[in-house]
Amino acid sequence: MGITKNIDGKTVAVSGRVFTLSNFISFTRFLVAFPIVWVHYNNGMAINNTVLALIFYGILSDYADGLVARRTNTISEVGKMIDPISDKLCAGTLFIYTVWIGWVPFWFLIFFIIRDVSILAGSTFIKLRYGKVAMSTMSGKISVNVLALYWLSVFFFRDAVTAHEFLLGCAVTIMAISFFDYFNRYRKIMKGAEFN
Repeated sequence: MGITKNIDGKTVAVSGRVFTLSNFISFTRFLVAFPIVWVHYNNGMAINNTVLALIFYGILSDYADGLVARRTNTISEVGKMIDPISDKLCAGTLFIYTVWIGWVPFWFLIFFIIRDVSILAGSTFIKLRYGKVAMSTMSGKISVNVLALYWLSVFFFRDAVTAHEFLLGCAVTIMAISFFDYFNRYRKIMKGAEFN
C-alpha cells in the first residue's frame, strides 16, 4: 500500500485489493438500474414500493461505498474505477429510459454521453500511462448529485415543469464545470503532477 500526496493536497492510502465491501457496494449500484426500469415500465409506469426501495438503495450506495472504503481503510485502484463507472452506467441507463418514455430531452442524453465518454477516455489514458486511476474531482461528485436531483424530480414530480427546467440548467452547468476540472487535472498529471 503506497501513500502519496495527490494534486488536491490530500494524502490517501490506496491498496491493490479487489474484493472489498466498498467495491461490492459500488458494483451493485449499477445493477439496480435495470430492475428499476423493468419494474416501472411493466407496472404501467407507476411507482411502487419495489421501485422506491431500488432507487433508495441506489442513492444510499453512492454514499456508502466511499464511506465504507474510508472507514475500513480499503480505498483501492479497483474501487476508484468501479465507483465512477457505476455512477455513469446507472445514471446512463436511467436517463436512456426516461428519454425513451419522453420525460427527458434527447439532446441532454447526447450531452451526457459525450461528456462522460470523454472523461472516461481521459481516465483510461491516465491509467494506461501511469498504471493507476486518478480520483474523482469534487465538481464531478457534485454533478452526480445534481444529476440525481434532476432525474428524481422528473421521475417523481411529473408536473413540476419549472423545477425540471431549473435542475436541468443546473445539471448542464455543473457537468460543464466538472468536465473542465477533469480536463485541467489530466493536463496537470500529464505535466508530472503527483496523484493517487
